[in-house]
Amino acid sequence: MWTIVLAGMLGLAGCSSSGTQAKPTGAAPVQTSNKSSNPIAKYIELVGFRVTEKSAGHLELQFAVVNHSEADLGAVKMDVNLRTTTGKAGDAPLLSFPVKLAALGPFELKPVAVDFPTKLRIYELPDWQFLRADFDLTDPK
Repeated sequence: MWTIVLAGMLGLAGCSSSGTQAKPTGAAPVQTSNKSSNPIAKYIELVGFRVTEKSAGHLELQFAVVNHSEADLGAVKMDVNLRTTTGKAGDAPLLSFPVKLAALGPFELKPVAVDFPTKLRIYELPDWQFLRADFDLTDPK
């Protein structure tokens, strides 16, 4: 009997909080897959890829560009390559396209939609969780 009570008390004591919490720190740079030597590129992340088929031979790609820095980056231009997570280093990208954003402010997430004429059908592309992007930041320099 006492063994059960003692075990219960030890279990409750182990679950209680010590009252100290970790304080959040400033935003750390996010390492993304980029080919750019631009120092700003380490603060940019491409996320949330969704592909829809508007009609046969016409796809729309939606995603977001995130600025993880405290700086206002202004106009941003980049060349994006969409690849599969299972692809090898020398494989050609599924899709390649330029992206131009008029402005990308501090800690801002900006949605992007790109239309593609293509011979691929939606069912020939991998699901969203098997897509990744790399980019080359061309502006700002």
